[in-house]
Amino acid sequence: MSQNYSKILSIFTNRRMAVTLLLMFASSFPLPLTSSGTTFQLWLTENGIDIKTIGTLTLVGLPYSLKFLWAPFLDRFVPPFLGRRTGWIVVFQILLMACIGSMGFLKPLSDMTWIIMLATCISFCSASADIVIDAYRVDLLRPEERGAGASMIMIGGRLAFLTSGALAPILADHFAWPTVFLIMASCLSIGLITVFFAPAPEIVVTPPKTLQEAVVQPIVSFFKKPGAFEILLFVILFKAGDTLAASLLTPFLRTYLGFSKTDIGSVYKVVGLIASLLGGIIAGAVIPKWGVYKGLWIFGILQALSNLVFIGLALQGKSYVWMVASITVENFCGGLGTAALVAYLMGLCEQKFSASQYALLSSLTAIARTCLASGSGYLVDFLGWPKFFLFTALCAPPGLLLLKRLGRYENSKTASA
Repeated sequence: MSQNYSKILSIFTNRRMAVTLLLMFASSFPLPLTSSGTTFQLWLTENGIDIKTIGTLTLVGLPYSLKFLWAPFLDRFVPPFLGRRTGWIVVFQILLMACIGSMGFLKPLSDMTWIIMLATCISFCSASADIVIDAYRVDLLRPEERGAGASMIMIGGRLAFLTSGALAPILADHFAWPTVFLIMASCLSIGLITVFFAPAPEIVVTPPKTLQEAVVQPIVSFFKKPGAFEILLFVILFKAGDTLAASLLTPFLRTYLGFSKTDIGSVYKVVGLIASLLGGIIAGAVIPKWGVYKGLWIFGILQALSNLVFIGLALQGKSYVWMVASITVENFCGGLGTAALVAYLMGLCEQKFSASQYALLSSLTAIARTCLASGSGYLVDFLGWPKFFLFTALCAPPGLLLLKRLGRYENSKTASA
């Protein structure tokens, strides 16, 4: 028993885990500053933009859903400095710092066109950084490290959301928005620093020799997998309800329930961070024992049920006890589901085409955050908050039914082997 714990501990504490965590911080950091992010929504709300417009502006995040279109270019071409993946990471981190630093100098009521353009640019650069960071992680981690790696991804992502999604609103109570955005831009230097001590992957893979090879072969290879179309649909649906519920939580807490900006930053984000980290760590520890499919089943059911707690909060009204309880339950269960899904996605990718294949899969998970969530404001307006959260919980069964089919494909593959 002690040997098993020592093995798990050694996996969690090696250098590859540290780099995975820090680069995930850099990858996730820009999201709350654009589209459906807390800070972006709060900035717009504070400047008098209505909820329907804020909901529609989630479409600015479309590059996250379309990044598979240019991922082959990042598989094919290698920058003339640093490595195949790390060179691109540096490029996109620098561009993000410049764009985010400029955002706060715009005024939502008079500069909306420029805001949309700059937010779209940030989304594009952030999605591109996601491509190469995800690919580097797939190349770097050993198969037995994927569960622990999923936990590090959760921790890095949540720390990023805590900084750009929770610290930023707190800072906005004390500083002007231009200063807040400049501070946020400077935080991306973490990604730049990490690149210079990031280890090279153990297996050296030759990049595709032609653009045609980079575009065609990843798709052909992926669709040779049993149940390929079901896999893609499952990736879209698994987190759809959970993501839809979270898409307008800031206006829900701020406008509907009347919590302050400091409440949103300190309670919503900090409590949510701790709960989701705990969920991610637990998932990373049990997935190697349970297997990915069992983890997806159990955690998928829990994350769907967790959306129901917000119905109680909506009916109760402004209650700090209900707020803390709701956010704790939802984030803990969401952390479990996210860690299981990430481990599943990493196992589907081939190293030669890791940028293209992971970009395809992860961009599908972003569909719920962009296309599906773009109508969330209208759903709330039509259904009201309690029925809206009930609707998000009912989005889970289709994905779980697909998971049952995918499990059969995996069992038949194992039996044939």
